[in-house]
Amino acid sequence: MPSPALATHPPESDDSPTALARALLVACKRNDPTDRYRDAIAAATDADLHDVRTDRRTALAFWLNCYNAGTQLLLGDRPERYDSPLRIVRFFRAPALTVAGTPLSLDRIENGLLRGGRSKYGLGYLPKLLVTTFESRHRLDGCDPRIHFALNCGAESCPAIRAYEPARVDDQLDLATRHHLDRTVEYDPSAGVVRVPRVCLWFRGDFGGSSGLRSLLRTHDVIPADATPTVRYLSWDWSRAAGAFVE
Repeated sequence: MPSPALATHPPESDDSPTALARALLVACKRNDPTDRYRDAIAAATDADLHDVRTDRRTALAFWLNCYNAGTQLLLGDRPERYDSPLRIVRFFRAPALTVAGTPLSLDRIENGLLRGGRSKYGLGYLPKLLVTTFESRHRLDGCDPRIHFALNCGAESCPAIRAYEPARVDDQLDLATRHHLDRTVEYDPSAGVVRVPRVCLWFRGDFGGSSGLRSLLRTHDVIPADATPTVRYLSWDWSRAAGAFVE
């Protein structure tokens, strides 16, 4: 569900971490050089990350852009890691982006930071073990399930990539959620069954179980307001698909 809107949010300068992360993602989309943005994000100080730690919308935009840029950088630099049978280790645990001197993998950005320190195992109901000091200091408080329709790990079944902005991130997440659900969900009212992306099973707890997932589907007009269909899960296509940006 959408996070409560804040009346104001910190102003963003062109050299702020959030602006740099967004510029990095745009550079990935355009196949432009990325070193200047990667180096600047790596050189950020703890003080530079103040707004990322203290403002939820800033944190969402920053870490979403970091994750999606990190995916594109890994796919470009080390595609064999994604293609490996050991993808879960070689790709998702490989350093993808350095933030404030700390190398971060996609797993750490997603589970340690964006999901508020939840394990990728246990269907989203278990806390993450071995939480680092960086994760404890910078992780979000709780998990916004809409991030699962914004994070792109390079698979064909992943949602499209867009560059997020703090001032618009809630509207952008609603749009990303609605777009991906419209593209993927299969609803059969006669059978009383709705088939949803498999990511909704892997992170079932983030959605509040089947009842929470049905509420999200109703909110985004995917199923009627009075419908209570049985939830089933679609298969996931792991075919490598770099560059799946929103046009």
